[in-house]
Amino acid sequence: MNRRALLAGLATTLALGGCLRPEYRTALLDETGTGSIGPAYSLAAGDKLRVIVFGQDNLSNIYAVDGAGRIALPLIGPIKVAGGSTAQAARAIEARLRDGYVREPHVTVEVDIYRPFFILGEVTTSGQYPYVSGMTVETAVAIAAGFGPRAARDYAVLTREGPTGLVSGIVPMTYPVRPGDTIVVKERWF
Repeated sequence: MNRRALLAGLATTLALGGCLRPEYRTALLDETGTGSIGPAYSLAAGDKLRVIVFGQDNLSNIYAVDGAGRIALPLIGPIKVAGGSTAQAARAIEARLRDGYVREPHVTVEVDIYRPFFILGEVTTSGQYPYVSGMTVETAVAIAAGFGPRAARDYAVLTREGPTGLVSGIVPMTYPVRPGDTIVVKERWF
């Protein structure tokens, strides 16, 4: 009789264990920065920058950051901007223009279109989508046409580029998403 009770208890524990969600692990992701995108935003491949050179309409335009992390401007050629802020990009462009092209250049750089985010797993339409300011994991799922029929609906795995490489964590659906993040919606057991 004790054997049956033990087996029944073990079966119940295993069955209910499949219903539990994993513990959230966001500490490493929080170190990379969360919330709204501010002046600390690091430029990377896929961003599109609006560069305004005051008094030089032929140089003012929208430039895409290429895979090597550079933008190519007329006259001065490619300039590395990846890993820096928009203010640092503006200073780099001013420095290059000052070298024999424009006497006193005044440059403003702003992000016109952020790099996309990616969503995979148990969503209706996985893939790459344009980033929307202020979005959460739940918003990303909505953009991907909602959950699949077997999706775990209370957490996801989020991966983002950190200062030392890729960082992953299990996050709640209200966790903020940043440009370039990859979200994986896991399959639930029951």
